[in-house]
Amino acid sequence: MRLAMIGTGYVGLVSGACFAEFGHDVVCVDIDPGKIEKLKKGIIPIYEPDLDELVTRNHAAGRLNFTQDLKAGIADCDCVFICVGTPPRPEDGHADLKYVYQAAKDIAGAMGRYTVIVDKSTVPVGTAREVDAIVRAENPSAEWDVVSNPEFLREGAAIEDFMEPDRVVIGADSERARSVMRQLYAPLSDKGVPILMTGRESAEVIKYATNAFLATKVTFINEMADLCEKVGGNVEDVARGLGLDDRIGPRFLRAGPGYGGSCFPKDTMALVKTAEMVGSPTWIVDAVVRKNDARKRQMAHRVGEICGGSVNGKTIAVLGLTFKPDTDDMRESPAIDIVDELQANGATVRAYDPEGTEQAKAVIKGAEFCSSAMDALTGADAAVLVTEWAEFEDLDFDAVKSVMKAANLVDLRNVFSPANMQAAGFNYLSIGRPAAAK
Repeated sequence: MRLAMIGTGYVGLVSGACFAEFGHDVVCVDIDPGKIEKLKKGIIPIYEPDLDELVTRNHAAGRLNFTQDLKAGIADCDCVFICVGTPPRPEDGHADLKYVYQAAKDIAGAMGRYTVIVDKSTVPVGTAREVDAIVRAENPSAEWDVVSNPEFLREGAAIEDFMEPDRVVIGADSERARSVMRQLYAPLSDKGVPILMTGRESAEVIKYATNAFLATKVTFINEMADLCEKVGGNVEDVARGLGLDDRIGPRFLRAGPGYGGSCFPKDTMALVKTAEMVGSPTWIVDAVVRKNDARKRQMAHRVGEICGGSVNGKTIAVLGLTFKPDTDDMRESPAIDIVDELQANGATVRAYDPEGTEQAKAVIKGAEFCSSAMDALTGADAAVLVTEWAEFEDLDFDAVKSVMKAANLVDLRNVFSPANMQAAGFNYLSIGRPAAAK
């Protein structure tokens, strides 16, 4: 099949490369000439494990191409995917759909034959019908269907998630569109991956409901971690006990500094705003949003605690800046709020991230960005581990202790053993665990 991806960001590029790997003929369209030229040269604008190899291989094979020319790009396409950003509007938190609607207008003016227009961007319920109306107004004589096909890609594991998903959700209101989408995803259905066919509104709700539910699990276990700290429990034992219940499962039950990234923060907020707008408020999700926002800044207070009550005049090493490992994405990362709070309380921050430093410089001001973990730790009164990059697990703590001003470590991801850190001579705090492991 011939496919076009409108937008070469995270979703568009990963999806396009994976569809090309299936054997489809894919063209990725973007208005940024610099990005297109870099992609043609094999320069990938985002960090995602194995994506560079996948793009290079399929581009060399002629199955994956890049262009600025939308009209030429979508000519004779069976499916055109809208993969543009839907950031929250600053004024009210609603998803900003201007890029989606502009893409719909552009597609309507360029279609040459029956085309399935696919909403791959995360969009509020009702967006597919609005895209349908836009296309009808722009080109009423054309033949098309609009389908909702939400993505469920974890940054850092996106290729695996695309190639081996739990399910594929397709919201379509015509059998003609369903037939095209079944053909598109045949390589997955042939392997036994469930293909869930729904109406368009149901597919749109599934995406938001999924992220809201997972964000709720994260926030719930963080609250249990706070409780464990008060009563002497161990949140890791609690999470294990919860996760062994088949009705709950073990995933997304790791205590930490709060969720971030490109999906959970904006999608939970968009769901809250959409529900309010239609008169069906989501009180649980609203509480999750507020609790998570507060938690990020509260984490900086733990650093003050380990420093004797205040970070004023102290040098703090921040290890890890991206919202999770194996990505360079800084969007809504807990590190942003933590660093801001530390600096507001008088600390000097020395920060290091294996992949996200350049992106961090755009959103974190006033910090000193270091070239290695040991560089950041040198002369520090305390260290705080924010993102659990694998390289931090291999730190030589004898060497770390020798370069730090004081051996204070706050581990916001529970990477290290409390007993081992105590044995190494560190004043150590983690999340929801006793000072020494039981």
